[in-house]
Amino acid sequence: MTQSTDSAVSADLQAAFAADTTQVVSFKVGDEHYGIDIQLVREIRAWQVATQLPNTPSFVRGVINLRGTIMPILDLRARFGQGMTEPGTAHVVIVVAVGTRIIGILVDSVSDIVTLPKGDIKPVPSMEGSAAGDCLDGLVTVNEQMIALVSVERVAVAATVH
Repeated sequence: MTQSTDSAVSADLQAAFAADTTQVVSFKVGDEHYGIDIQLVREIRAWQVATQLPNTPSFVRGVINLRGTIMPILDLRARFGQGMTEPGTAHVVIVVAVGTRIIGILVDSVSDIVTLPKGDIKPVPSMEGSAAGDCLDGLVTVNEQMIALVSVERVAVAATVH
């Protein structure tokens, strides 16, 4: 094989691998591990105090001005019914794109970027009365650690700021 043929084969293998895998930004809320599709993540920021707005869902911490864009900040712990986060210096906001909107998701810490084989992602079992399951796209085990894959579209459904 020539070098150009080797490059073409290598590019084909990389494309096949990319089609069969997905990358997620993994993070923690409490002792639980979660992940968000890396293609939706725009940046990761340190926590900053948000301006509260009246008549918003309890999991909406408020809004911040992100370079001229008013962005709602969602408390993922509160969204999953686990009480409000008491943010400190270690907490971060994952800025994600949801369609044409930008939102921030308050989490305890960001862990890593993980490449997952799509075939390893399992559906979330249906559990009566579980709001958290409605916000997840799937579950995957990585190095004996369960990661719940968050659906940012469903997490953000009640937090639209126009």
